Amino acid sequence: MMLSSVPELHGYIDKSQLTEDLGGTLDYCHSRWLCHRTAIESFALMVKQTAQMLQTFGTELAETELPNDVQSTSLVLSVHTEKKAKAKEDLQLALKEGNSILESLREPLAESTSHSVNQDQLDNQATVKRLLAQLNETEAAFDEFWAKHQQKLEQCLQLRHFEQGFREVKTTLDSMSQKIAAFTDVGNSLAHVQHLLKDLTSFEEKSSVAVDRARALSLEGQQLIENKHYAVDSIHPKCEELQHLCDHFATEITRRRGLLSKSLELHSLLEMSMKWCDEGIFLLASQPVDKCQSQDGAEAALQEIEKFLETGAENKIQELNKIYKDYECILNQDLLEHVQKVFQKQESTEEMFHRRQASLKKLAAKQTRPVQPVAPRPEALTKSPSPSPGSWRSSENSSSEGSALRRGPYRRAKSEMSETRQGRTSSTGEEEESLAILRRHVMNELLDTERAYVEELLCVLEGYAAEMDNPLMAHLISTGLQNKKNILFGNMEEIYHFHNRIFLRELESCIDCPELVGRCFLERMEEFQIYEKYCQNKPRSESLWRQCSDCPFFQECQKKLDHKLSLDSYLLKPVQRITKYQLLLKEMLKYSKNCEGAEDLQEALSSILGILKAVNDSMHLIAITGYDGNLSDLGKLLMQGSFSVWTDHKKGHTKVKELARFKPMQRHLFLHEKAVLFCKKREENGEGYEKAPSYSYKQSLNMTAVGITENVKGDAKKFEIWYNAREEVYIIQAPTPEIKAAWVNEIRKVLTSQLQACREASQHRALEQSHSLPLPTLSSTSPTKGNTRNVKKLEDRKTDPLSLEGYVSSSLPKPPEKGKGWSKTSHSLEAPEEDGGWSSAEELVNSSDAEEDGGVGPKKLVPGKYTVVMDDEKEGPDTLAMRSGDMVEVVEEGAEGLWYVRDLTSSKEGWVPASSLSTLLGKSSSAQCLSSSGKTHCARQLCPEPAKILSPEPV
Repeated sequence: MMLSSVPELHGYIDKSQLTEDLGGTLDYCHSRWLCHRTAIESFALMVKQTAQMLQTFGTELAETELPNDVQSTSLVLSVHTEKKAKAKEDLQLALKEGNSILESLREPLAESTSHSVNQDQLDNQATVKRLLAQLNETEAAFDEFWAKHQQKLEQCLQLRHFEQGFREVKTTLDSMSQKIAAFTDVGNSLAHVQHLLKDLTSFEEKSSVAVDRARALSLEGQQLIENKHYAVDSIHPKCEELQHLCDHFATEITRRRGLLSKSLELHSLLEMSMKWCDEGIFLLASQPVDKCQSQDGAEAALQEIEKFLETGAENKIQELNKIYKDYECILNQDLLEHVQKVFQKQESTEEMFHRRQASLKKLAAKQTRPVQPVAPRPEALTKSPSPSPGSWRSSENSSSEGSALRRGPYRRAKSEMSETRQGRTSSTGEEEESLAILRRHVMNELLDTERAYVEELLCVLEGYAAEMDNPLMAHLISTGLQNKKNILFGNMEEIYHFHNRIFLRELESCIDCPELVGRCFLERMEEFQIYEKYCQNKPRSESLWRQCSDCPFFQECQKKLDHKLSLDSYLLKPVQRITKYQLLLKEMLKYSKNCEGAEDLQEALSSILGILKAVNDSMHLIAITGYDGNLSDLGKLLMQGSFSVWTDHKKGHTKVKELARFKPMQRHLFLHEKAVLFCKKREENGEGYEKAPSYSYKQSLNMTAVGITENVKGDAKKFEIWYNAREEVYIIQAPTPEIKAAWVNEIRKVLTSQLQACREASQHRALEQSHSLPLPTLSSTSPTKGNTRNVKKLEDRKTDPLSLEGYVSSSLPKPPEKGKGWSKTSHSLEAPEEDGGWSSAEELVNSSDAEEDGGVGPKKLVPGKYTVVMDDEKEGPDTLAMRSGDMVEVVEEGAEGLWYVRDLTSSKEGWVPASSLSTLLGKSSSAQCLSSSGKTHCARQLCPEPAKILSPEPV
């Protein structure tokens, strides 16, 4: 239909349905309609996509498996929470978009209440509202699903935490139960049981943390069950198991404490019984035998014994079977033997008391002497000079009666003498018994102090040293103390293990034979060297302690250990202990003079004193400063001490005295096996070990080039040490003659040992060379008789190098007559004046060595003392058996290279080969050389670094 005008249109369509440009009243904007429509369609698509996204996310959550550990569960919960937050964010954006479109559709009506809304606008608003309602429903469903999912994940996380805590607590409780089950030791002494009870209390305190945690975890599980956790079936059994473990552990602790309490009770009883026995034995030993011989003394002693026996009812074991019954739960084999020994000791003590009672009762009993009737003398005997036969019979009868009466007191006296001898025998036995008691007292003191010492070391190691490695205590340790545990405690742990594992057990094995305890010390003397290391570290330890004594760490440890003394008092315990042993050994030796182990005790005492000396010397040795070399290369330190020293130096043929010649230098000397060191003592300021002196090194002398003069004229405290053939002479004055004698003896030992080593080396080389020498034709008329004799000796030596038979002639010279002294054929080689009467081992040469080098035959006689360098144990009528190291004195020189000597030890005399002797000390003012000076180079070749021979006194 074609219309030609607008009015015609109005005839067909109402104006309310037409827009204003067509003359109608309909409010319509095409661009606005397009905008709204586009927005609505876009919003509808967003709603659809959001719904699909939430559906997919919900499916993912529903299909997720719950993890089995805390970490994975926490991670899943965190990831799901993040995804839920993102989904909620997208949902909120969609809702915001829908609300914005709805407000845009309602905007015209809001501007004018008279504005009429067409159907399209109404439809658009309805569409948007529907989409918004759909979004709200989707959000509500998602929130409900998420709440359930989140609760499940959180409960899963709680379960995993509970299970992890359960595993940890169960492992800890199982470990503690195993430890408490392993604590089967009931102690072997009262102190040991007390220590075990203390350890049990400490263990219970440490375990209380784990037990409290287990109980708290069980309550946490019960709370989860009350909150309707989805895994009730898994939580409930674990709560019951935790409760069972806690109850079982508490039961084991109670049982263990009960056993130790019974053990403590038994050991207290045994201790009281042993103490009662010891006091009783000591009472018996302290009663003087001489005073008990009188009636009053016996009565007093008897009262003492009876009074003491009254105390036995409370202090001794009454019935052995009752002990077995009451303490059956703790009686192991060792403890059973201990109980039996104590009971036997108690019985023997009671028996000793009964014997002493019986003896004292006899002495205390008042003995009345019977009145002896005497027959009257017949008057006829005095009146008649010749008695009649009747009178003789009467006299005989009376005399027989008198003799019978006299025999009565004699027999009683004899009986009394017999009782006296028995009393003396019993007194001797009681004296030996008293010594045995005193030995047991010393042994008990040794064992008690040893156990206490071991316990104190353990307290220090566990309460201080171990805590330095505890991370919980790290914040209390100062910077200056960190990583210095070895400096502070030294080798205390090594000392503890030695005493706890070895020495204490060996001492306990000697409890029945205290006199044999010396063997324990001798067998472990090498192990006691660990104290030297501890004492050497003590100055460093004490210095560190002084720097850090105010550290809160030490105060906290001392508080935990409940110690009244600070750590430094316990660090001194090893030093005090090593010095205590020699006192106990002296006491034991005093009461063991005639016992089996007396020699071992004496040797053990000497060895302990030697260790103390070595420890003391080492403390001085570590204080030496300025020495470039290694002190350990000088050999063992033999002596050390302070002396006044004068020095002389020889230049050319004159002696030049130093300016300090008449003013002595104060030097501290250290005598080693290979050198003697001269140091200057410097006192230090401070306290304790910081006050210990230090020693500045000045010079040293090699012992291979040293000689000594034992006596210096004018002073018994002086001696000389000279160097390099008296190029340097050191006059040394000791504080006392005794110290001087000790030093001279020690230096003599060093030089003698060096000389002996040189001799042995020379003889060894000579023996090796003798095998290759040609054998000349023997002739008794040959002018080279000495060489022939030498070759003969070499042949004999070749056949039997260890025997001296080849050096002894078959026809020995006749021994010299007593008192004739030296033979006219003896020769003396005087030393040059420049040497001042000194001789060195460089001038000594073995006779066999000299002969091989074209020497002058047999060794020449030199008056003096000699030392034997080769063994010859075959003794004949005129020959003397010798052993290497014996000292002899030459009496006369004989033929065939034999000398007649006297053994200075046994005073025996006989012929010996001169070649087996080496000069030790000459009788003249200078030491004598055994060979001509022209052959000195031989000795130097054989012994490149000889020791100097000793000279008795300077010229």
